[in-house]
Amino acid sequence: MVTPRRYTDLGTGTPAQAWRAHPRWAAGDPVDLTGVHHLVVVAAHPDDESLGAGGLVALARSEGVGVHLVCATDGEGSHPDSPTTSPEQLAAVRAHEARAAALELGVPEGRLVRLQLPDGDLAAHQEELTRHLVELVVAGGAGERTVLVAPWREDGHPDHEAAGRAAAAAARRTDAVLWEFPVWAWHFGDPDTAPWDRLRPLALTGPAAQAKQRAISSHRSQVAPLSDHPGDATLIGPEVLEHFAGVVEHLVVTPPTQCPDDALDSVHREAADPWGVESRWYEHRKRELVLAALPRASFRRTLEVGCSTGALAQALVERSTALVAVDRSPTALRSARARLAGAAGAEVRELDVSEAWPEGRFDLVVVSEVGYFLSPRALDRMVDRLAEGLDDDGVVVLCHWRHRIEGWALDGSDVHERVARRLDVPLQATYADRDVEVRVHARDDAWPDPGR
Repeated sequence: MVTPRRYTDLGTGTPAQAWRAHPRWAAGDPVDLTGVHHLVVVAAHPDDESLGAGGLVALARSEGVGVHLVCATDGEGSHPDSPTTSPEQLAAVRAHEARAAALELGVPEGRLVRLQLPDGDLAAHQEELTRHLVELVVAGGAGERTVLVAPWREDGHPDHEAAGRAAAAAARRTDAVLWEFPVWAWHFGDPDTAPWDRLRPLALTGPAAQAKQRAISSHRSQVAPLSDHPGDATLIGPEVLEHFAGVVEHLVVTPPTQCPDDALDSVHREAADPWGVESRWYEHRKRELVLAALPRASFRRTLEVGCSTGALAQALVERSTALVAVDRSPTALRSARARLAGAAGAEVRELDVSEAWPEGRFDLVVVSEVGYFLSPRALDRMVDRLAEGLDDDGVVVLCHWRHRIEGWALDGSDVHERVARRLDVPLQATYADRDVEVRVHARDDAWPDPGR
């Protein structure tokens, strides 16, 4: 099933009966498909989805819920010592098995997505996987009515955990709920120390449970030997399969606001100036456009949302009596604090505007190239908080890249139009070229008299 050597010698493990005999086995708050119209199910390797969530998929299809199955890898590393089957041959075999299993679960071949990322090294391609998942959720529409289903981030296998992290990031970016399924945790885990407060049961109908078993059997390269030669032995034997033979699946349910996504901090860890704010003329020009769009020479209290390393904040502080610059990347904020050290009235804070907002009121709020790094609902929450904290003469300046933003649910035009619909402050000025758009919202009496 999986690449690391220890998964070819599983040992005794915890018997399935020990789990089912536990008093909390089916005692959790049950999950169901009420209100769900789209499932995006990701498997690190072909068969993960059948083992951990095959019943869920079959049940969803029986209720008319749309399903996409995503195989991140082809599982070509499951038999590293095989003398009969090369990794390339095994990938082809397992791709065929994945198609057969999907059909057993009611998912047509056109809804099965093979990404062909490297088996055993999924963590290095986690952001790529996240991008694909975001695209599928967005294409399905109504992210808040979509459920992302993935291997549990605490399953114990590195590829499974990377797939879970990718799905968690995609959930946060799209407002989808995350449902995670254990696979190897059943075999290696201990019922007495299991996180029962987070494991929620899903009761399967008879047809769904039967479809799941047929799907598991379709993965013949994993549940039966490739040959009689050493290195071709069965990987998933009866003692492991027994964990997946019941009429209950367990899922860890996480709302999107609680799903972690450290992609923006990661880019700052990898490069001191990831956006090229010091080197790219676009960045210099963009800052000058924002400053030129400000309708007044000075402001009492300015808020910059998503300040990154502080390049724009450094210019805004010259036009502000007080400045609050916020970002949710600790790494970026270290650079911003160094850049603004000694600047009178400047304050730099770690803050996620999808969850919180600075206290007090502001007469200038600048949101520059950060709106599309929020989910649609998080952007709406930000706008509502912004409106509550904006002075009567307050000005809101938006500035965003006009090209496609891969791996995120919104682009610059989406952000600007969504803000305009929700913010009860008139649009007073717009500048747009092929790369960037700047918008200025302010009430009529907040705009300066040109005769003064």
